[in-house]
Amino acid sequence: MPPPSRRLRRGLLALVLVPTVAAVPLTLPPPPAAAADADAPYLVGRGISDVTGEAAETGMMGYSSFDQKTSGIHQRLRSRAFVVADRASGRRVVYVNADLAMIFQSVRQGVLDRLGERYGDLYRGENVLLSANHTHSGPGGYSHHLAYNLSVLGFQKGTYQAVVDGIVESVVAAHEDLRPGTLALGTGTLTDASVNRSRSAFDRNPAADKAAFPAAIDPAMTVLRLRQGGKDAGAISWFATHNTSVTNKNTLISPDNKGYAAYTWEHDHEGVRYLDDTPGFVAAFANTNAGDMSPNLNLRPGSGPTEDEFENTRIIGERQFAKAREVFEDAAPAPGGVDARLTHVDMENVAVSGAYTTDGRPQRTCPAVVGASTLAGSVEDGPALPGFTEGMRSPVASLAESLRTEVPAWLKSCQYPKASLVPTGLMSGLYPVTPRVLPLQIVRLGPLYLVAAPGEFTITAGLRVRRTVARELGVPLERVLLQGYANSYSQYATTPEEYDAQNYEGGSTLYGRNTLPAYQQEFAKVAASLRDGTPIPGGATPPDESGRQINLQTGVVLDSPPAGRSYGEVLTPPAASYPRGATATAAFVTGHPKNNLRRGGTFLEVQRLVDGRWERVLDDGDWATTYRWTRLNAVLGTSKATLTWRIGPGTPAGTYRFVHHGDAKNFWGRITPFTGTSGTFTVG
Repeated sequence: MPPPSRRLRRGLLALVLVPTVAAVPLTLPPPPAAAADADAPYLVGRGISDVTGEAAETGMMGYSSFDQKTSGIHQRLRSRAFVVADRASGRRVVYVNADLAMIFQSVRQGVLDRLGERYGDLYRGENVLLSANHTHSGPGGYSHHLAYNLSVLGFQKGTYQAVVDGIVESVVAAHEDLRPGTLALGTGTLTDASVNRSRSAFDRNPAADKAAFPAAIDPAMTVLRLRQGGKDAGAISWFATHNTSVTNKNTLISPDNKGYAAYTWEHDHEGVRYLDDTPGFVAAFANTNAGDMSPNLNLRPGSGPTEDEFENTRIIGERQFAKAREVFEDAAPAPGGVDARLTHVDMENVAVSGAYTTDGRPQRTCPAVVGASTLAGSVEDGPALPGFTEGMRSPVASLAESLRTEVPAWLKSCQYPKASLVPTGLMSGLYPVTPRVLPLQIVRLGPLYLVAAPGEFTITAGLRVRRTVARELGVPLERVLLQGYANSYSQYATTPEEYDAQNYEGGSTLYGRNTLPAYQQEFAKVAASLRDGTPIPGGATPPDESGRQINLQTGVVLDSPPAGRSYGEVLTPPAASYPRGATATAAFVTGHPKNNLRRGGTFLEVQRLVDGRWERVLDDGDWATTYRWTRLNAVLGTSKATLTWRIGPGTPAGTYRFVHHGDAKNFWGRITPFTGTSGTFTVG
């Protein structure tokens, strides 16, 4: 047997492919209400902010690929926040959906600390729900757990700070935007934006479960419409599909299909301009139980409905937007107030009652273990590691044996039939690898109940949790949603029957075959507390691991322009003119984008000459533009920025130019901003 240090190194290597409110009373007076708003049951506020992290030479979060490092921006990432307060009871909740792969415990801890500094006990953990849309095309390294930072070469402080700062800013904006308002709720079905990527596992479930999903997908679209007085303020739309239309070959930051849906509603239909810093319509596209739902309709990465990953992103996003808008228009008033409960559970040590297990006998969860089939990847959304296949079960294949850290026999038995590869739960005493204590939360918004789950639940796993909670609350099933990717991240939760298949999702279910029954049992306790209006113990607080972080990523040493050149100088000018439908391009001498993330700003502008003045018409948050950073000489620190604009068919004729904003770091570490401007070109 290899020595422990060697076994640990092998285990850590394998991890690089791990996939990726009792509500409080109002303490501040509400803003003055007009007479027409006197009977509005709620205060409603919305806010949006930039959470884009490091745009170059930072590993991306989601596909766990060492080769996928950021090289620019296709669209910026946003945090969308809503505050809803019940004017009768004084209770309030915060709901956030961010263009991120996951909400890690590190992010939740950072956000709650900052909100506490600003508002005291007004926004505590219990009444704050943080969720991610699950894009796989954002910078990573913002977790405090090694499993999710290893392929990113450790903790990336710049990206972490951008995420926390942006989420906090969006909540502050929503708080300051509070006005008397109303909620409305609507439901519909969307059948052409998802496909089951783990059908063989799904088919193992009982007929009564499968009958709920005749096409093996969850087609439900649920939309909450928020109004201030007589004006629409925003919408939250929930639909189960992976945010993986963009593949792991891409290196530009993108919020993927759900981000496109939000952008279309906000920018194209409501006229929101993110850099104008004025309140506008906020449209969040959130995920539910999307663990086995893929947007790649042909069950291949980047395939379906076309063979172009960015066109697929647009189409799948457009389909979600169109259905959400339809449901939004038909939404009915949603009275009922707001409330929430939260507790923390040690998921590695839950005694599960036979009332929730498949055999009716008491069972237990297990210390976390990553299965061999995890390393196979989901071949429908990301390529597999050669030698590993979905469905790998005990006994472990010889290749898995060569990589794994020794797993004790008792833990193999507990995790059976998983081919146990890396015992992350046992390794976490040495260094935080995967989480153990998880937040379980239920939030009420009018008649809608959100079960905030810290991971990726398959549609059938989500259905069972929803049934459990609905039964406990005494409400219709359609009024309970599983809000995935919320408050923390602990990989997957499958049904025990799906777990036995040991597909990718089952291999990634950390706490063993009874993970889902444990969630059902513990969420039932949260639901009972909410139903009865009684407090629930908060449980053990997850440890703060910020002091135990490592970073192996080299920072910016210095920048220098090519000989005879200066920062912002045009290297490749645009053509003199372009027809609509063409792509305009310009390249500039630049510095490293890590010098200044320009969060809330832009590296790129497309400007138009209007009445003798230059006006910004596009920036690096727009769908039609890209900002790409390329290193020219690693020793000298020279680099270029390439800006592109895909000129749409409705673009007004006129004179345009590119503007590039950047920052350069000299030998002594001083960072200096600069701006470069291209020559003009005409369109039309």
